[in-house]
Amino acid sequence: MILPKARDPRLVTIRRGGTLTDPDHQLLALWAAACAEHVLPLFESARPDDPRPRQAIEQARAWAREEVTMMQARAAGGRAMGAARDLQGAARHAAYAAGQTGVVAHVAAHELGAAAYAIKAARAAAPPGEAEAAGRHECRWQRDQLPEEVRELVLDDQQLRNEICWSVFDR
Repeated sequence: MILPKARDPRLVTIRRGGTLTDPDHQLLALWAAACAEHVLPLFESARPDDPRPRQAIEQARAWAREEVTMMQARAAGGRAMGAARDLQGAARHAAYAAGQTGVVAHVAAHELGAAAYAIKAARAAAPPGEAEAAGRHECRWQRDQLPEEVRELVLDDQQLRNEICWSVFDR
């Protein structure tokens, strides 16, 4: 579970009573897409003929460009998570990262889900004894991709939700 019981108003859009602007919501979706795409080869090497995770990432980006609806992006995210169900390890986590990316359009706070699952995928793919280092490397890579406009929000969110995100954002 990557979502807290109490929703952070900074991750709720203005029209729903929060403080998140649409442009920043779109930036969160694009960042989540980058995180998921970075580990997508771990899924695609296991299931090269299953397009669902890649489609979820593409739909999240299309949503950010206002080319598809929130419902279309969310549905693609659900299909990507379906692709993960019978897998294990890195491939499963990579598909879940893509699924979380698709649902950022619906709930912005899923941005950390995409990042956390991507870190879990990197850890799972690492050689024995190197999982923690691989996770730290992936987390640093993700932070380097953060748009400046949402950087402080995401870094604060990582601290607040680290425990419910399997402590993958430890510094």
